[in-house]
Amino acid sequence: MRPGDVIQTKRDGGELSRAQIDAFVRAAARTEGSGWEPYHLTALLMAIYLNGMTAAETAYLTQAMADSGTRLDLSDISGPKVDKHSTGGVGDKTSLILGPLAAACGVLVPMMSGRGLGHSGGTLDKLEAIPGFNVNLSERQLRDALAKVGLGMMGQTKDVAPADKTLYALRDVTATVESIPLITASILSKKLSEGIGGLVMDVKTGRGAFMKTRARSRELAESIVRVGTANGLRTTAMITAMDAPLGRYVGNALEVIESIETLKGNGPPDLTELSVKLAARMVELAGIADAEAKVRAALTSGAGLDVFRKCIEQQGGDPKVIDEYSRLGVPTPSMVPVKAPRDGYVTDIDAEKVGVAVRDVGGGRSRAEDKIDHSVGIVIRAKPGEQVRAGDNVLEVWFRDDTKFAAAWPTIGAAVTFGDAPPSPEPLILEEIT
Repeated sequence: MRPGDVIQTKRDGGELSRAQIDAFVRAAARTEGSGWEPYHLTALLMAIYLNGMTAAETAYLTQAMADSGTRLDLSDISGPKVDKHSTGGVGDKTSLILGPLAAACGVLVPMMSGRGLGHSGGTLDKLEAIPGFNVNLSERQLRDALAKVGLGMMGQTKDVAPADKTLYALRDVTATVESIPLITASILSKKLSEGIGGLVMDVKTGRGAFMKTRARSRELAESIVRVGTANGLRTTAMITAMDAPLGRYVGNALEVIESIETLKGNGPPDLTELSVKLAARMVELAGIADAEAKVRAALTSGAGLDVFRKCIEQQGGDPKVIDEYSRLGVPTPSMVPVKAPRDGYVTDIDAEKVGVAVRDVGGGRSRAEDKIDHSVGIVIRAKPGEQVRAGDNVLEVWFRDDTKFAAAWPTIGAAVTFGDAPPSPEPLILEEIT
């Protein structure tokens, strides 16, 4: 099958056959003798970006990408297996909270996560702020973690959906990232490979999100639910707000601290409520009754915190971080506050600007190969809607490198807006797609 013929079909708005999709995915997985070159793959990605894919095409592309590598078979481990995935945001550390809570309720959680890129944080980077924590689990290590703790938190292995690795790298440099069929197939091909039976999606919407508008977020959520279901995966999605950062801490080690504090019952209301709601959906998909009540009980009793402590120890990390935050390398040597210029209210904190600023002081990546400083970040002392007096600290920027801080400062200063009256409150969970 000539690559040019496949490209032409999609270029002209046609529907790709299963054989054509198979040829494309085999080539992306670097199957020998495919006859495809990187420029062929790039041309087809652009044709898909411009002309879209039908629901049937997207479902089969997802299946083929999952089948391009190893699919974990966890059927011999007794118990319901459910995961959660977020499209990414600023201060979004819910995975570190809801995974332990769901596991404490009897759900097995094989959680395969990613790293941050750009202004959005990544679960693996947060976990690696914990000294010794190993996110590179083998299949055997994952099985041990599920059997002993009920939770395993890891990165994508080289054998899982290898076609996705190639296509994602090409999308990143060819302006085709925003294609909803390609996003859907990328996310779900990895989730189908985990051996799970259910998936809860958190689709962020707003300035700090990948999807900036509610309509696009809904389109993505509906696509993921539809394609996940078509591939035999019980799938539900929440569309959640990401105009302002979630919680009060942004930065890898800082977010670990806030996650632990939330599991201790001391978390900010927005982070606590979203984590509980997402965990409850995971428990529901596992077929466990009274899901939300059980999750709240796991939070108040400390059962979720106990699971997280055991997870850290199981994966080689230092469990003493649960009680000794200094082991995470915080605070950093330097802190500069953003102060309220007058009495009034914080009316807005721009999530994207905060995320960019944390990246620029060393807490994130502009390129995949960049190294990060886990200990830097921003603490939000006054959230939107809260009253402040002139001179109060609104943000605190923690950093090591003066040059990086100087470059980030204009963005930090532009992130906060003040007014004479509080803004109208808006819901955190905007919509559910089932």
